[in-house]
Amino acid sequence: MAKSRTQFICQSCGNVSSRWSGKCEACGEWNTIVEENNAGGIAGGPQALRSPRKGRIVALTSLAGDIEDAPRIPSGIAELDRATGGGFVRGSAVLVGGDPGIGKSTLLMQAAAALAAKGNRIVYVSGEEAVAQVRLRAQRLGVAAQPVELAAETNVEDILATLGEGKRPDLVILDSIQTLWTDLADSAPGTVTQVRAAAQSVIRYAKSTGAAVVLVGHVTKEGQIAGPRVVEHMVDAVLYFEGEGGHHFRILRAVKNRFGPTDEIGVFEMSDKGLREVSNPSELFLGERHAKAPGAAVFAGMEGTRPVLVEIQALVAPSSLGTPRRAVVGWDQPRLAMVLAVLEAHCGVRFGQHDVYLNVAGGYRISEPAADLAVAAALVSSLTGLALPADCVYFGEVSLSGAIRPVAHAQQRLKEAEKLGFGQAVLPQGSEEPSGSMAGRSFQPGTLTDLVIRIAGSLRGDSGRASDDDVA
Repeated sequence: MAKSRTQFICQSCGNVSSRWSGKCEACGEWNTIVEENNAGGIAGGPQALRSPRKGRIVALTSLAGDIEDAPRIPSGIAELDRATGGGFVRGSAVLVGGDPGIGKSTLLMQAAAALAAKGNRIVYVSGEEAVAQVRLRAQRLGVAAQPVELAAETNVEDILATLGEGKRPDLVILDSIQTLWTDLADSAPGTVTQVRAAAQSVIRYAKSTGAAVVLVGHVTKEGQIAGPRVVEHMVDAVLYFEGEGGHHFRILRAVKNRFGPTDEIGVFEMSDKGLREVSNPSELFLGERHAKAPGAAVFAGMEGTRPVLVEIQALVAPSSLGTPRRAVVGWDQPRLAMVLAVLEAHCGVRFGQHDVYLNVAGGYRISEPAADLAVAAALVSSLTGLALPADCVYFGEVSLSGAIRPVAHAQQRLKEAEKLGFGQAVLPQGSEEPSGSMAGRSFQPGTLTDLVIRIAGSLRGDSGRASDDDVA
């Protein structure tokens, strides 16, 4: 019989130590180390090795050869299939994370119903809700008549035994991984040991049977999936379901995908009947735009192969504090500090006595540096009080020298803007020339100073409200 011994495991990174300490030496987090009694070890871990065995010879092959596409199960929900790369891959494990109440269970219930309607065997196992609660959600979504097999269970061995009966399921949904527990680990559900052991057992089942498995994961207050990061390395794909509580749209973003791209997003709109697909996100993000307000610039961005237009709002106000405020929502704060420094150093635009607030409208989050030019235009517009042209889009990367660098997919950005009625664009030199209605109304500044002079010059010519104290 294996000897029982006490371990201290970090609940953030899974690091194992022989004694307790207030700070984890591996990840640096405080108060995350918990004492756990490990009797016999975890399946697949170092203590689970009973006796060495002779290895078998593995066949070696070359890099050249026929390539077969991974067999997929399209869900029929276009935005979900876009984020996953074309559907769920048979034999794969997908981890879906998101804030509580964001709509993870709603999305997976709609996907389960859509797949079951096509004749696939779908098993939905809930570890957090009773069967009656799941049925109420299905009735609200109007999918209660679909042949989805439902169970409420948290023991991994019981779940796997149930799945082994009858026909192999095409898709298994486990909601959530933090509620599952296995007999192989002697610790409470939700701990690092249990989450890792349960995930390993479920993933082994998926690989051996060819059934696709979807695991739902809780997120921490920092927005990351709770539990050890090793679980994210074990699964084949990691999807984050994002959205702001005050907005009705949701974004499904892939941050890891072994069978598809990681830069695609799926956009949904939450309604009383569930999640509705949004085929044109630009119209959603620009739906409540005030065209004549200063400090607003429309950015033409890219999410994978999809162009997305979103409004960037800036507010520059005089500050009575010794250190002015810098607040950002939906963008990178160090990136804003860099753009402000370039405007001060190379363009003579002074923000030292002003508070700066930057917001990406609609709760959308921008990660690409192509938004630098739109942010700079919005900042100068708010400082000078000039409303930028309502039918103009901006994109381009700003370097520390003040030069504007070209970005990829310029033609796709311009086509999306033209489709939505925009007639002019500000883009870097060296980009593809605009066509159609934008051909003669585009401006390609070489440096950020050229853009500032254009904005300030039009202001002086129209209203004379610019001050030399603000724009030198």
